[in-house]
Amino acid sequence: MTLGLCLMASFAFADDPDGVDSLINLKGVVVTANKILVNRNTVPLSISVIERSEIEASSESALLPVLSQRVPGLFVTQKGMTGFGVNTNSAGTVNIRGIGQGNKVLMLFDGQPQWAGIFGHSLPDTYVASDVERVEVIRGPGSLLYGSNAMGGVVNIITRQQQHPGRQTQVRVMYGSYNTQKYLANNGYNVGNFSSFISINHDRTDGQRKNSDFHITNGFANLGYRFNDHYKIKGDVSLAKYYNQNPGPIANPIIDNKMDVLRGTTSISLTNTYEKSSGALQVFYNWGRHEINDGYRAPANPRNFRFNSSDHNQGILLYQTFRLVEGNRLTAGLDYKNWGGHAWNDTINGPRGEIVDKSVNETAGYVVVEQDLFDKLSLNAGVRYEYSDAYGSRWTPQAGATFRLFTGNSIKLSYSQGYRSPNIRELFISYPPYSMANPDLKPETMQSYELSIGQHIGDKFFAEITGFYLDAENLITGVQGTLTNVNNVHNKGIELEASYYPLRNLSFTANYSYLNTNKDTEAAPENKFFIEGTYTAFTRLTLSANVESVGGLMKVGGTTDDKVNYTLLNAKASYLFGSKDKGFNLFVKGENLTGTNYEILKGFPMPKATVMGGIDITF
Repeated sequence: MTLGLCLMASFAFADDPDGVDSLINLKGVVVTANKILVNRNTVPLSISVIERSEIEASSESALLPVLSQRVPGLFVTQKGMTGFGVNTNSAGTVNIRGIGQGNKVLMLFDGQPQWAGIFGHSLPDTYVASDVERVEVIRGPGSLLYGSNAMGGVVNIITRQQQHPGRQTQVRVMYGSYNTQKYLANNGYNVGNFSSFISINHDRTDGQRKNSDFHITNGFANLGYRFNDHYKIKGDVSLAKYYNQNPGPIANPIIDNKMDVLRGTTSISLTNTYEKSSGALQVFYNWGRHEINDGYRAPANPRNFRFNSSDHNQGILLYQTFRLVEGNRLTAGLDYKNWGGHAWNDTINGPRGEIVDKSVNETAGYVVVEQDLFDKLSLNAGVRYEYSDAYGSRWTPQAGATFRLFTGNSIKLSYSQGYRSPNIRELFISYPPYSMANPDLKPETMQSYELSIGQHIGDKFFAEITGFYLDAENLITGVQGTLTNVNNVHNKGIELEASYYPLRNLSFTANYSYLNTNKDTEAAPENKFFIEGTYTAFTRLTLSANVESVGGLMKVGGTTDDKVNYTLLNAKASYLFGSKDKGFNLFVKGENLTGTNYEILKGFPMPKATVMGGIDITF
C-alpha cells in the first residue's frame, strides 16, 4: 500500500469548522482502554473515537451505520432501509477484523454490557444516534477489562449529558424514500449541580420490499447530580418498543414472519475523583420481552404457536485507579454478572411448550498497571481472573508498550487475549434447519498481536497504520446444520486511518482496511474503504460527499463463490438559519446515489438510490 493511498484513506471530518482543534484534542482522550481518562497515545491498544459532531452530521437515527463507515476494520451487516430485526435473517452484527458473528464484539453503554441474556446477541435497533455523546471502539480483544464477549473488540457507547449550564431542546423531522419517517425530540438541562438529558425517537418505514415494514419508538433519560468536587451520581433508563416483519429471501419468501420486541436497560453509578485516586461503583440491569411468529412458506399452513422469551443481563461493576507514584497508574476491579432467561412456545391450541429456563453467574477480578517513563515510553500490563458457574475459571493476560520517539509520533506494540463463553441459545435452543444447539460447546478463545505507527502534524493532519495477527481457537460455527467448535482460525491484516484539515472550513476523512482469513468468514470484507470531504461556506451552507467501497465480501448465508464487491456514493447538503444553539437547519441527503445493486444478507437486496429530507430545530 502506497503512502499516497494511506493519506487518501485517512482524511477526517469536523462538522463545526470552529471546533477542529477541539475535535482532534478530544480524539486523543479515551476512557474505554482502562476505565479512566487517559491520553490515547499512552495506550497500546488500537482505539477509534467517533465524536458527537460526526454522529450529528450524519443525520442517522441508528448508530451502527455511522460506525461501519468511520471505523477501519469494523463492518455492520444490513438488510434494508432501516431496522435490523432479531432472530433468523436479522442484521446488525458487528464484525471487527473478521471476528463478530455470535456476539464476539461486546457492546457497552457507559462501560456496562448490553446484550440479550438468552440469545447472546447485541441489540442494534436500540442504539440510537441522538442519545450518544461519543463512541470509543477497541479494535481487538478487550476481555482483560470487560470479560466474555469482548473477544473480537469493544464498542463503548458513551451516552449524552447536558454539559453546559442552561437548557437546550432539539426537534427533528425527516421524510424520504419508501415512506420512511423519522422523528426526534430531546431536551438537555443543567443548573447548579444537577443535569438531565431526555429524548424520544420514532422511526418507521414501509421498506423497499413487500412485507418488510418496520417501526420503533425509543425513549431515553439520563439524570446526574454532583455532590461536591469528589462525588457524582448518575442514573439512566432506556426503553425500546419495536415491530419488524421479515419477508425472507426473495427466492424463498416467508409469510407472517413478525417480531414484537420490548427492550429496556437501566443503571446507576457513583463515581469518585481525588488527586491520587478515582473510580466508580456501577449497577446495571437489562431486560427484554420477545414474541416472534416464525412464519411459514407456501403451501404450508400458518404456525399454531409463537416463540416467546424473557431475558435479563444484570450485574455490579466496581473499579478504582490509584496514582501512587509519578507516571504510574494501577487499576483494580471486581465484576459480578448474571445473565439468562426463559424461552417457550406459546401454542394457540394446546399446552405451552417449554424450551429453556436458565441463568449463568460470572465473577471476576482484574488488575492493570501502567507506567510512563521519561515522557517517551508507556508500559501496560494486566491480568483478569474469571469464574463462571457454567465453564469454570480462566486467566486472561494483556501487555503492551507505546513509544513516543518525537513530537506527535507514537509506536504501539501489544499482545492480548480474548474469550467468549457460549450463550444459552447456542447450547439449548435449536432453529432447524439453520442451526442445532450443542450443549458440549467449549468457550471461544483468541490471541492478538498488534503493531501500529501514528503521526500528528500540528492540528491539521493525523495518520495511523496498524498491522495485526489473530489466532483463534474453538470458534463456534455451524457445520452441516450443527453448531460446533472450529480450531486454527487465523486472521491478519492492515488498517489505515487519518485526518486532514487544510482549511478551517474544509476537511477530509477516510479509512482503509485489508483482511486476510484462512477460513471462509461471512460479513468480513477483504477490503473496506471510506473517504469523505466536507466544505462549509459562510458558516451556513455545508456540503459533504463520501464514497464507501467494500470488496471480497462473503454474504451472510452465502458461499465462497458468492463474494460481492460494491461502491456507494452518498451526499448531503444543509443550510443553517440562525445559530447552532438557536436556529433551524434544513437538510437533504442521498444514499447509494448511483443505484448500485448489492446484498449483504443473501436474498435480501439493499435499497438502490434513496433520498431523505428534514429539518432540525434547536432552541
